[in-house]
Amino acid sequence: MRRLGMRALLVDDEIAQETATGRAVRTLSAELAQRGIDVLTATSSDDAIVLIRSDPSIQCVLLDWDLGVDGHGPSEAVVDAIRHRNANVPIFLLADRSVASTVPAAVMGKVDDFVWLLEDTADFIGGRIHAAIERYRSTVLPPMFGALAKFSRVYEYSWHTPGHTGGTGFLKSPVGRAFFEYFGESLFRSDLSISVGELGSLLDHSGPIGESERYAARVFGAHRTYHVTNGSSTSNRIILMASVNRDQIALCDRNCHKSAEHAMTMSGAIPTYLVPTRNRYGIIGPIASERLTQAAIREAIASNPLAAGLADRQPKHAIVTNSTYDGLCYNVTRVEELLGASVDRLHFDEAWYGYARFNPIYRDRHAMHGDPRDHHKDRPTVFATQSTHKLLTALSQASYIHVRDGRSPIPHGQFNETFMMHASTSPNYAIIASNDVAAAMMDGPGGAALTRESIEEAVAFRQMIARMNGEFGAKGDWFFECWQPDTVLEARTGRTLPFHEAPPELLATDPACWVLRPGAQWHGFGNIEDGYCMLDPIKVSIVTPGVAPAGGLMPVGIPASVVTAYLDARGIVVEKTTDFTILFLFSIGITKGKWGSLVSALCDFKRDYDANLPLDMAIPSLAQEHGSRYAGMGLKDLADTMFAAMEQLGTTRLMSEAFSILPKPEMSPVRAYEHLVQGRVEQVTLDELAGRTVATGVVPYPPGIPLLMPGENAGPAGGPVLGYLKALEAYDRRFPGFAHDTHGVEVEDGTYRVYCLTA
Repeated sequence: MRRLGMRALLVDDEIAQETATGRAVRTLSAELAQRGIDVLTATSSDDAIVLIRSDPSIQCVLLDWDLGVDGHGPSEAVVDAIRHRNANVPIFLLADRSVASTVPAAVMGKVDDFVWLLEDTADFIGGRIHAAIERYRSTVLPPMFGALAKFSRVYEYSWHTPGHTGGTGFLKSPVGRAFFEYFGESLFRSDLSISVGELGSLLDHSGPIGESERYAARVFGAHRTYHVTNGSSTSNRIILMASVNRDQIALCDRNCHKSAEHAMTMSGAIPTYLVPTRNRYGIIGPIASERLTQAAIREAIASNPLAAGLADRQPKHAIVTNSTYDGLCYNVTRVEELLGASVDRLHFDEAWYGYARFNPIYRDRHAMHGDPRDHHKDRPTVFATQSTHKLLTALSQASYIHVRDGRSPIPHGQFNETFMMHASTSPNYAIIASNDVAAAMMDGPGGAALTRESIEEAVAFRQMIARMNGEFGAKGDWFFECWQPDTVLEARTGRTLPFHEAPPELLATDPACWVLRPGAQWHGFGNIEDGYCMLDPIKVSIVTPGVAPAGGLMPVGIPASVVTAYLDARGIVVEKTTDFTILFLFSIGITKGKWGSLVSALCDFKRDYDANLPLDMAIPSLAQEHGSRYAGMGLKDLADTMFAAMEQLGTTRLMSEAFSILPKPEMSPVRAYEHLVQGRVEQVTLDELAGRTVATGVVPYPPGIPLLMPGENAGPAGGPVLGYLKALEAYDRRFPGFAHDTHGVEVEDGTYRVYCLTA
């Protein structure tokens, strides 16, 4: 198995010179190479900083204190750049004893050692550097990953599961060998059984796994943390089932993930929904603060038919999505204040938001905000679920549950009984280790540096799109725009600046730039409470032309799905597409080259749309797969035809109307599910759905939130719910290749069918 080699960075501007220092530096470099240490070299502070930012495998830095000719500023800049990203990598200052006294105390506190280059031998210095690298390497790996890597190097014969026994089973078959060579030996040697006691147990949270959970709790600011290996869908179900019993009331954000529906079904809870706002683009906003007051919660429960016969009408649990899919983040301290007056347990689904604790721009806008020691017992118990594979760096299905105990806490032993119902006795150790690594990458200054880079790249992209939109607009031409504030207030000068002219540093550090202000037209959520909600800079929604500023459609528009298909044909896969918005996520893995390619592709689309490029050139797969439907059409022809259909069918308007109401619940989700299991259901078409009670949830993607929950009535034939579904059905029939994905709907020959309860 390949191990990461030792690597050092040597920064000295005399390395190539025929001076005493230059010769000593070259001798030291040769000594390190003999010890198996790969030596990178830099002759300037700028070069060194580029290497530090681009190569995290550097395990030691040897830095000339007299770098450059302008004093010690360049050397100090290198030290600061290192510590900005890594608090632990050893730094050796190369100096002589005569200048040691010139090193400021602030620098002394950041470096680890001095090297007297012209006085000590290369062998002695090399030994000290080698020892420092080994000490550093022993601390880099977090608990679970470190134990797993150590065990995989033991090379023991395995007499336990899994049956491939470290991968050797695959080598006995041609297809098995291909599989083995594709993934590599390390994966299979780390795919182990619960019988390996050295790694501890996921079920009883012992050994390195338990140590890893305690480590993650410290990093993420929780009282305790749990590894979950089947995604935040399972995390949400664990929490709800541990917190709510059958026929107890749970407050539920209607903008919830499908797993919340499943959790309500499995727990038998009675959901009382909190309806979020929605703007002209169909973007889902926050639940208005006035809907979270005690009076509003009491009214919501009183108007819920399912709560009418309950003896206990006190809500036991509340689940809120934060941030939303489109990047809207609550002021969590305010939500705690409001909802905490009605319920003892608050649950924030932060599947897309695991990075928030690590950058001050998100302060107080995530569940584990502040110091966990300040979360006293008179405050609500708070849960957070995070999909660490989404915008952190863990493998798919990796998730965390974070807990801060307050009122009505659920003791660990009690909570763990529910946890074990959903956890496997044969977990994938690589998933757990990736969770461990995701936490370690966020620990210390690394988390701030990584999130800052993502924000800076997102800001640069947003400003470029805004600038290009302004330049084209000044010529009476069109271009894409970002959904974001039009202007920014620079507090230092009191000036209001166009977004693209604002200092990037201001946009990357000041949350006030992203707060939704009451009545601001850009966000479209009306008179929202000031400071209550903020747009996350790294979740970028590109807006295509078509929606008027005051709402309604413009005379000409470009459906976003056409742009998405064009981008897909060029190898650019987006996160989400609505009628007129496309969501891009600026995660830790973003680079300038990646978003630069996106800008180029958007410019190409404009050129090809304006030229009405034939579809067999613009979107070849569409022309090949549905040639008879789109024969002879160009890119603009397609966009115009689809936009006209959207206007005729009213898809955007009907979506807003359908999601602005709460359908009538006829029974709880669990009782509807019992009908499904017992076979007391039938599939019906939309023409037969009026007045019927659905057995399963109906969730159109986008926007990806429930239109109908199990047990709810679909409403009248001319109502908004059926009107919207019929519009989607008609649109899908007209435009093959652009069909909507609606969970809970089966499509047969273009006809939507939904499971309903039988009479």
